[in-house]
Amino acid sequence: MKGRTVKTSTLFALSLLCAQVQAAPFAYVPNEKSSSVSVIDVASGTVVREIAAGKRPRGIAADPAGRQLFVTDAVSNTLLVIDTASGATVRTIALGKSPEGVYASADGTLVAVAVEESNSVTLISAADGQVLADIKVQGKNPEHAVFSPDGRWLLVSAEEAEQVDVIDVAARRQVGTVAVGRRPRGMGFSPDGRLAYVACELVNTVFVIDMAQRKAVAQIPAGKNSNGIAVSPDGAHVYVSNGIDGSVMVIDTATNAVVHTIAVGKRPWNMALTADGATLYVANGRSNSVSAIDTASATKRADIAVGQLPWGVVIR
Repeated sequence: MKGRTVKTSTLFALSLLCAQVQAAPFAYVPNEKSSSVSVIDVASGTVVREIAAGKRPRGIAADPAGRQLFVTDAVSNTLLVIDTASGATVRTIALGKSPEGVYASADGTLVAVAVEESNSVTLISAADGQVLADIKVQGKNPEHAVFSPDGRWLLVSAEEAEQVDVIDVAARRQVGTVAVGRRPRGMGFSPDGRLAYVACELVNTVFVIDMAQRKAVAQIPAGKNSNGIAVSPDGAHVYVSNGIDGSVMVIDTATNAVVHTIAVGKRPWNMALTADGATLYVANGRSNSVSAIDTASATKRADIAVGQLPWGVVIR
């Protein structure tokens, strides 16, 4: 009887610990050359585990509850659906050649994948993995396909383009373009969806798009090879990573001016903010690290070692 009580108590303690661990926010970082996803405990700023993720994981997204990750594997040309609790791949969805950026709609019902070689965006049902549409776009080698906050639009950037393509999600087709600079990469929306911010790598500029007018209304000089974009939850700041400079710039959206420049690692790439906007995580592709930036003071808090060639970050 005593032994049974001890065993029951131990199991209860372990289950409680697991529940606490799962409740904590984590930053998930796909590592292209390590075939893994590094999991960072946001509270402690340490890597707590590595999850196997195909052969060349690149884009990453998560459902709103953080129970599943959606990761593109550029070798097998698939989308991996990974259970965050177990780390197991629970579903594999066939895609076209060289899938890259993947994004989930705010309501968690849809997943969009930019597929480079087919010059298309694949739209997938998050619930059952069904491919709903493969939508051709004008840009060549699309890299990102980002949902507007209301889920009505997808903005698509491509390596060989001087525009972003606009997809009507309900209609499942491209309905327009917005002229920007050469090689648009990272994109992000203001919280109300009125504006979109696009980093154009070959012109070192962030373009501000008015979505109602479907035109660029401002151009903000950035650093060399500007690429990643993150927008603060209150919309007051936009963060842009600069690949050659090894820096992140902070843009004040009220003035469209750069107000801070923060040194990070080599080839900073895609980024993500914590839900409260207090910490920005930046994947440094050539440093095999993630920089954690305190947004209130605009200073780097730490560099966290991850796998080889980290592509980006998603936080849940």
